Amino acid sequence: MSEAELDFAIFGSSPLAGLVAGLLASRHQRKVVMVGDAQARYRLPRALDMSVAPITRPETWALLRDCLPDTSKLITKIGGRQALRRVDPIFFADGPAAREALGHFAHMARAHGMILETVPPAKIGADRAALRVSDAVTIHRPGFEPALETWLGELGIRRLPPETATMVPGGATAIKAGDDTLIARHAVLVDDDAIFRCLPGWQWPAQLLRRPHATILTASSRHLAGPIMVQLDSGAVLVQHEEGGMAAMGPGSLSGFSSHLATLLAETGQLQQVGQVGYEILSPGDGAPLLGPVAGDGPLILTGLGPSGAFMAPVLARWLAGEAGADETEWCEARRADKRGLGRSVAEFNFRTEEQAA
Repeated sequence: MSEAELDFAIFGSSPLAGLVAGLLASRHQRKVVMVGDAQARYRLPRALDMSVAPITRPETWALLRDCLPDTSKLITKIGGRQALRRVDPIFFADGPAAREALGHFAHMARAHGMILETVPPAKIGADRAALRVSDAVTIHRPGFEPALETWLGELGIRRLPPETATMVPGGATAIKAGDDTLIARHAVLVDDDAIFRCLPGWQWPAQLLRRPHATILTASSRHLAGPIMVQLDSGAVLVQHEEGGMAAMGPGSLSGFSSHLATLLAETGQLQQVGQVGYEILSPGDGAPLLGPVAGDGPLILTGLGPSGAFMAPVLARWLAGEAGADETEWCEARRADKRGLGRSVAEFNFRTEEQAA
């Protein structure tokens, strides 16, 4: 039996996890292994990768704007032109708090070069405020994820199942690979499932909350007002399928989210549900990302980055490698999980859940 030492074990299967791992290996010459099962292509979607989100911090907008050209080029290099799709998402609000957040989001988005237009009431509903964002991009996961696995393999990054990994003191990870033992100096937990599985309860950050979530797949000939719609009141995300129907993701139990969806889309007629799944997600209490060590000698986490997280992969990889610029380092360090609350506020807009609204 032999031991090999690596720099990072990246836990996760999402585009964010894969991009961070690949960038650490290709641009920063770090030795990396991936831990986690590859995504099942038939699984109902649980997340969306999109270049725009209801961000309220100007420094976050600036970081995302600067990252976007580099990340978009990398994604199309890995997966071809079909890996990225142009989209004009709609962000809408019903209640007064969400309307105020929508207004602030619009101000920040326009200040950082985005083009927005008001959606007329005839298309969105008389009692709603809505804005359409032009020329955003999304990652087409079914087409991109197989290409991402191929790219990681070409970089020499092995993917090993999660049951082979064991956390050891000091934030390192021991991984069994046949007769060999791989020792990664840093474990980085990216996807929610990886954090649920690997982070001990005593290391769990107080700001990181577990929330019930659901995805419902529907069949309908009716089309939404936009290809992607995000409700700021609840965080519900509606994704129109080209062949008809849609996938809806949002907070609550299956029955609770189903009722919310029926109310949300009451004007579209009866919805035929053809698939559903309930699960838990992680949500920072202040809406801001949680990055870095969770305790003095615990693993690192990258969570709470929202739908735009994958597009910030180059910055996160530079920060993990110790090669980030001054502004990038300041942004990441201010959001460290083990130092939250010690400096200036980094809170972002946070979707209101039922228990928060009560």
